[in-house]
Amino acid sequence: MEQPEPEAASDDAMDAFLEKFQSQPYRGGFHEDRWEEELEKVPLFMKKAPSEIDPKENPDLACLQSIIFDDERSPEEQAKTYKDEGNDYFKDKDYEKAVISYTEGLKKKCSDPDLNVVLYTNRAAAQYYLGNFRSALNDVTAARKLKPCHLKAIVRGALCHLELKNFAEAVNWCDEGLQIDAKEKKLLEMRVKADKLKRTEQRDIRKAKLKKKKEQNQNEALLQAIKARNIRLVSEAASEDEDSASEGLSELLDGLSFENPYGARLSVDDQGRLSWPVLFLYPEYAQSDFISAFHEDSRFIDHVMVMFGETPSWDLEHKYCPDNLEVYFEDEDRAELYRVPPKSTLLQVLQHPRYFVKALTPAFLVCVGSSPFCRNYLRGRKVHQIK
Repeated sequence: MEQPEPEAASDDAMDAFLEKFQSQPYRGGFHEDRWEEELEKVPLFMKKAPSEIDPKENPDLACLQSIIFDDERSPEEQAKTYKDEGNDYFKDKDYEKAVISYTEGLKKKCSDPDLNVVLYTNRAAAQYYLGNFRSALNDVTAARKLKPCHLKAIVRGALCHLELKNFAEAVNWCDEGLQIDAKEKKLLEMRVKADKLKRTEQRDIRKAKLKKKKEQNQNEALLQAIKARNIRLVSEAASEDEDSASEGLSELLDGLSFENPYGARLSVDDQGRLSWPVLFLYPEYAQSDFISAFHEDSRFIDHVMVMFGETPSWDLEHKYCPDNLEVYFEDEDRAELYRVPPKSTLLQVLQHPRYFVKALTPAFLVCVGSSPFCRNYLRGRKVHQIK
């Protein structure tokens, strides 16, 4: 039997195939009105892969993904695939997904140390750009355990130390990297910067220590001056318990270097004389005045004359005149009051055996002696006259 020529058979088959479409059109083609959208679903022509792959929406892509991440492949092949995926995410600046991909690669625990070094180092870079400097440093440290002379890991580790303000460590890492490549530009520039910051930090630490020592000496001098004057101090936390009181005084010593809540602090002048922040309280109107520096040799009348040289806005009855005012301090333990003579100095009052300075800020009550409020306020309370 005579066999047909191969080319003729092929032509006949093609003709039959084409004739088939004349009677039965191809149904798998793109629609004219939405061909671009349909083309985008073809993996080869995708501009951007979806973050989550739905097998129903993208069956071709899901099939490719199953092939790429096939668990039957070797750990090295799978780790490399995750590395490449992470690199793609990194190029797109999607650092969070890059970290996930590199992590998946490391989970494969492949036996290729160089690949693991790259995974650690690349994940460190992604963590760095996310601001996770400590995690990035941990990754480059792990990379260097596998390959101590891996320059890229050293550069990124130095960068992390710089961001974490570990300037001395940054210098050390730069030095280690420069032993491998003495001309590495990034390390040379970074070392100059880190060394400068290290020296600045060390200078600031020295200055802070000197300042603290100076303040401690000043505080000791202030405390000695207070003790020499027999002035009694109490802290807010002081109680009847002796240990608590002792701790309270220790806290006060520490607090001597800090400003009063009103913005002032106890100070000593060149002659060794003290100036105190003092609070005047006016219970009738719930008002107050604050004197930031009441010199211990100044008299109460001198300050009262200045404060009430003009009528305060809250004194609608114009009765708070220097000649009408009486000054008291309170003995809280005994719930008794002591009237302060106008011509007394602050030091004289602070040295009174029943005066206790609370929180390094002496406080005094002021009221109009002839007013009904003052009479009611003093009624039932024992009042002592200081001579």
